[in-house]
Amino acid sequence: MHYNVPYKTKQFFFVLIKLSIVVGAFYFIFTKLSENKNLQLNEFISFLHENDTFSPKNITFLLFLTLFNWFFEILKWKSLVSTVKSISFKNAIEQSLGGLTASLITPNRIGDYGAKAIYFSKPLRTKIILLNLLGNMAQMTITSVFGVIGFVIFVNRYQIDVNYYKVLKFVFILIIIGFFAVFGVKQKRFKIKGYSFNRILDFIKKLGVKSHSINLFLSLVRYLIFSFQFYYLLTMFGVEVDYAKAMVVITSMYFLASIVPSISIFDVVIKGSVSIFLFGYVQVNELTILSITTIMWLLNFVIPSLFGSYFVLNFKLPNTAD
Repeated sequence: MHYNVPYKTKQFFFVLIKLSIVVGAFYFIFTKLSENKNLQLNEFISFLHENDTFSPKNITFLLFLTLFNWFFEILKWKSLVSTVKSISFKNAIEQSLGGLTASLITPNRIGDYGAKAIYFSKPLRTKIILLNLLGNMAQMTITSVFGVIGFVIFVNRYQIDVNYYKVLKFVFILIIIGFFAVFGVKQKRFKIKGYSFNRILDFIKKLGVKSHSINLFLSLVRYLIFSFQFYYLLTMFGVEVDYAKAMVVITSMYFLASIVPSISIFDVVIKGSVSIFLFGYVQVNELTILSITTIMWLLNFVIPSLFGSYFVLNFKLPNTAD
């Protein structure tokens, strides 16, 4: 027997889900700050107070960089979505920041895919997920290209003892996995939400060179902004290192941290651990690096997610006629 769920009951559960997302995000942020084994909150605050580096000028400039970082991320999302549906910059802000809040507690920010897709009617959702994937892949491509170059320079400059046998073994395993993955997805039975592998490829091709170029260019701009933000924090804490030398370490850090599967909320821990190892070679103390990675996390994830929580709470399901 089929029962219709009352409208008010649906609305109640919908509001409950939105509240759960926001409360969950806030809880994990609070937990990460208060229970970080690598950097205690009182130690972090004391270190900032002792250095007295956060003048109004520095705070304004750091927030300015954060604003531009997210401006280009939102612009990238608007550009991608415009290939299937025209949206305003305001809509792109809501979807980007709302997606960030919803993704904060999920592995590899996978919640961002579902959160953004739900802003659109059902016929468009598969395409929106694919566009989101392309946006993330573009960012990962830029991170990998700069990261590999930086890491090769880093290894040669500081004579790091690398076990090349293990590296080759790891690469070989990746190639084998990639081969079977490609073989698997080429089978006609393989589908994503009704989309065959060939349909997905056709969709990507139809976006055109211009769309892919804009996607990569905006990803590059974002990368240059947040990597410079990290460097600027180094100079604020009195670390005397030239930009080129610092970028070798910073690009290596982002590359190594990005290939480690994680829950987004714990990104600060992973980047902190990797950066401690890498910056140790340029004589930057552990407390300084942990403080910088925490500030970067606060600026580029926590603050935007607080704004995103407003959009989550005010979210309404799209009209089916859209």
